[in-house]
Amino acid sequence: MNNFLSTKNIPVRERLIFAMDLPSVAAAEEMIDRLGDSVLFYKLGLQMFMTGGYFQLVEKLQKLGKKIFVDLKFFDVPETVKNAVEQLQSRGVTFATVHGNDDIMRAAAAAKGSTKILAVTVLTSLDKGDMEDLGFKCDVAELVLSRARRALALGCDGVISSGLEARKLREGVDDKLIVITPGIRPASNTAVKDDQKRVVTVQDAFINGADYIVVGRPIRAAADPKAAAEEIQRQIAEVFKQ
Repeated sequence: MNNFLSTKNIPVRERLIFAMDLPSVAAAEEMIDRLGDSVLFYKLGLQMFMTGGYFQLVEKLQKLGKKIFVDLKFFDVPETVKNAVEQLQSRGVTFATVHGNDDIMRAAAAAKGSTKILAVTVLTSLDKGDMEDLGFKCDVAELVLSRARRALALGCDGVISSGLEARKLREGVDDKLIVITPGIRPASNTAVKDDQKRVVTVQDAFINGADYIVVGRPIRAAADPKAAAEEIQRQIAEVFKQ
């Protein structure tokens, strides 16, 4: 079986993105302090946005020299999405997500500046049955591949994709596509029950072609979050020694 290990020039310790899904700014700031140098890249999603202190956290992370992934999955009329993406240009954000059709993705890409735009393909909380309920009578992997090709053609830089589909992306889409894989469960945690259905291990995600992984619960819920993050960093370093 082919190995699709990423060859992009990305520092190994930046390949781990921590999903900062916490109930308050105070809890987030405490977690940042606890994690210290074990995490260099943070994803701030919808829950953090609703705390009211979203850009306070962005500024804190910037001052600490961390990289920032704004995961708000912009979905609205194209002009509104364009205007929203433009607001990020002065924020020093590395990645932002967009969800939607060709016109929405095109609008986001046109306004991105130095921020890289990532298209959401199929949420990792959805499986084949869920997709059929939504009216998609097709193979999930084929839908991911189709959306990734369109996203790249429209000016997006990458996609959010389950590690289960990353291999097909590497086989069927230009290698310049950035692939970020959520739904990561370290080998010891794959039996944990939560809302993620299409999950993979750290090693499998990278072997299948991910450039970055997003990890949330296995770090947040650990008795020692910093130790958990360092263990994932160790696993990533082992993969990239191969």
